[in-house]
Amino acid sequence: MTEISTGPDRPVNANPHPSGSVLTDCVAAAIHAPSLHNSQPWRFRIRDGVVDVYADHSRQLEVLDPLGRELLISVGAAVFTLRLAIRREGHLPELRTFPDEAEPDLVARVTAGRRAEPTPGVEALAAAIAHRHTNRWPFTRSVVPADAIEQLAEAARFEAATLTVAGAASRTAILGLAEAADRRLRAQGGYRAELTRWTLPGTGRRDGVPPSAIGPWSAMETLPIRDFGLLQPHLQRSVERFEPYPTIMILATAGDSPRHWLQAGQALQRVLLTATRLHLATTPISQPVEIPDVREALTNTREGSWAQMILRVGYGPPATATPRRPLAEVLLSPASEPGE
Repeated sequence: MTEISTGPDRPVNANPHPSGSVLTDCVAAAIHAPSLHNSQPWRFRIRDGVVDVYADHSRQLEVLDPLGRELLISVGAAVFTLRLAIRREGHLPELRTFPDEAEPDLVARVTAGRRAEPTPGVEALAAAIAHRHTNRWPFTRSVVPADAIEQLAEAARFEAATLTVAGAASRTAILGLAEAADRRLRAQGGYRAELTRWTLPGTGRRDGVPPSAIGPWSAMETLPIRDFGLLQPHLQRSVERFEPYPTIMILATAGDSPRHWLQAGQALQRVLLTATRLHLATTPISQPVEIPDVREALTNTREGSWAQMILRVGYGPPATATPRRPLAEVLLSPASEPGE
């Protein structure tokens, strides 16, 4: 895979690989990708115009994500952001997934290829990286325009995934499944302990979900947004009415292997950045795809479609950014091992 397709290429004279500092800046952009519970399960290595991307399984959520599916979706989101950042720097990114069987945690190798001037579409999408935040606040009742919905669906198609809007009946069914999945997760052994790991604040903590990003209580409990304040009763949280008829979209891939999960993450990030560019707010709703039999109800294997993520899309107030680990924690030296 090469180009971040947001318009026709405008090639310029070929130049050597970008400097290490330029690629470091690209990695700095990549770590702004979304991840389950803001776990940031990725590491990077830079050498000779190439960035290797590793899955960091020490940050896997064993209760919610025993197979590592959501971990790879998170890493895939970082891979797309890295590709986009390299493209913004004027190089065509070349992607190889799982390039070395001897290194199973090496999930992607992104090479800064030939020079090509970034298109306006690339510039606009890249500008959204720093402004994309998960929004757990109520959205307005404004209808998302059909043109915007099509642009989101097109963004998913660019990354070989599908994004479909749930009709009224499907939306009701999906929200019901999500609510049921949320109840089952809360009753699952280890769920609260895992939630504690990623939500309770700590001195200087640069991961997890901080109190500022938790959002309000839902007055009518109409939306199954994960309650990150479950274990923090001391929080002074407002009670709000959420939109009664949210726009719900299903992101799906044509298979359900680790490669497809990585692909889903790239599609997810492209969709989220496109939504940000369109001034839309987004909330990933992952509970329905975290319970196998609930996820199966959202999946149509006859048509070769596996549900990977549910998205809530609309117009909402500005959301709070979540912290990011410093580069020193995620950037490997050229000679080090990923687990060091």
